[in-house]
Amino acid sequence: MKCHKVTSQLFSHFSTTVSLLHLADITEKGVTFQSPVDGKPMLLTPEESIQIQNKIGADIIMALDDVVRTTITGPRIEEAMYRTLRWIDRCIAAHKKPDVQNLFGIVQGGLDPVLRDICVRGLVERNLPGYAIGGLSGGEDKDSFWRIVAQCTAALPEDKPRYVMGIGYPLDIVVCSALGADMYDCVYPTRTARFGTALVPEGVLKLKHKAMASDERPIDPTCPCMVCKNYTRAYIHCLVTKDAMGSQLLSYHNLSYMMRLSKDLHTSIVEGRFPEFVRSFLRAQFPKGDVPEWVCNAMEVAGIDISACCAPFPSSMNDFAEEFAA
Repeated sequence: MKCHKVTSQLFSHFSTTVSLLHLADITEKGVTFQSPVDGKPMLLTPEESIQIQNKIGADIIMALDDVVRTTITGPRIEEAMYRTLRWIDRCIAAHKKPDVQNLFGIVQGGLDPVLRDICVRGLVERNLPGYAIGGLSGGEDKDSFWRIVAQCTAALPEDKPRYVMGIGYPLDIVVCSALGADMYDCVYPTRTARFGTALVPEGVLKLKHKAMASDERPIDPTCPCMVCKNYTRAYIHCLVTKDAMGSQLLSYHNLSYMMRLSKDLHTSIVEGRFPEFVRSFLRAQFPKGDVPEWVCNAMEVAGIDISACCAPFPSSMNDFAEEFAA
């Protein structure tokens, strides 16, 4: 399958990153934003976004949506949700290759459960090939984050892909997978590499720290990637403090880590041992048992027992757990 991030950052749907919202002017016609080339205003309509993606030819293409930060409140959230539903119809009408390209709609609604539910129902009624959960990773607290993911995945069809946009932290991916999500995208593995940070089973390893200067071990002794086979922490420490090659090597390793994590996660689901995969992952990340409360709560709703990994489940969450179990 071709990559699901189907357009360049210039013409991508605006859920790709809410950090660019200050550059955009969103109206019913479309999104006007500053060209990254010359700064001139450019209008991207739902129709044009689909035309561009049809030309690119990716297997999965995304509808243009109206996204707002999850940290804002007020009528703008409702406006964006309903506009997203209106725009999906324009995207469907403009889509010229439905037999070979799968158009995904994007669930919006901020942190409002009612608006999210309206958007989910509206998209499901249109019987799309797949669905994305957008508008998250915009500064909301983790408790709100997982609840929205749980709500949306529970309401979306089980036999179609459910894609949580902008999610890249390994812990978030494992939690969202437990809640029923299938797909993710994020620049995190390469972005954090540019800051000298490697992803490892225990969390992260900061190669810029002085302690790394004399460490002759590989980044991760269990990792089979080219970087871990050929370079020491000390060598990469020297590079990341002076040369761009260090970031490139860390990017290679981080992408290898994410690919292995995804493969192992998928395999555990296929083989019926996903709960044990989750427990093993959490034990490596939190060897002292200090698993964040939001993770414990999310796993309770997902029906995965991690009592050996984290503190007892708060009784105040019982009603929420029962709601999703119903």
